[in-house]
Amino acid sequence: MEKVLLNVKDVSEYLGIGETKTRELLRNPTNGFTIRIGNRLYAHKGKLDIWLKNQIL
Repeated sequence: MEKVLLNVKDVSEYLGIGETKTRELLRNPTNGFTIRIGNRLYAHKGKLDIWLKNQIL
């Protein structure tokens, strides 16, 4: 079963970037894919994929 929410480590591995840069990306309030649960940051994988496609175009 594929994860819907990715934590910082998962996003870092998925994008091939460091965890510090991943946290910086997830803290950006305008990205549209960040979900905060308590103090933890997660990325919604579907919305992250859409965001990535838009960044490439």
